[in-house]
Amino acid sequence: MNNVTLGFAMCGSFCTFQPVLAQLAALREAYPEIIPIMSAASYETDTRFGAAEEFRAQLQDICGRPVLHTLTDVEPLGPKALLDLLIVCPCTGNTLAKLAAGIADTPVTLAVKAHLRNERPVVIAVSSNDALAANAANIGALLTRRHFYFVPFREDSPEKKPRSMVADFTRLRDTVDHALRGEQLQPIVF
Repeated sequence: MNNVTLGFAMCGSFCTFQPVLAQLAALREAYPEIIPIMSAASYETDTRFGAAEEFRAQLQDICGRPVLHTLTDVEPLGPKALLDLLIVCPCTGNTLAKLAAGIADTPVTLAVKAHLRNERPVVIAVSSNDALAANAANIGALLTRRHFYFVPFREDSPEKKPRSMVADFTRLRDTVDHALRGEQLQPIVF
């Protein structure tokens, strides 16, 4: 699969960054060509989970490329057909809502829009505190659309956050492998 180029877009679910980056490093062993993308929030925001500069450096080190983080950076992904598959991991509720509504006003949402013009797969790894509330409809909308595939996800803290769901990031590679064949890894929700 060395001839496959992936895009890897990170949104601001900061608490998931360390496990996400660990899975990205494992994914790169199978797919060495990965173009990193970050939302403005993930690119710029320091949080209790770490400094933005540290996460950017880790992402660049894993991918061996500079991070795309502006609208002008990501716009060529579509016209130049640079990606075989685009991963949004973690995908926040805000990004889910924008994708479901067709809004492309961030680096990640524009990357998805640009990529979809080539009729190629997008893998979504949900990380949302309102996945079983306001974003349930958005997840449902994306599940019915062509070219969207989900990393299997589950409730992450049913007692403390009863509407929160998060992808099982350890299943990222399997999801990518399946999506490249036009298949959704099952079960989606576990």
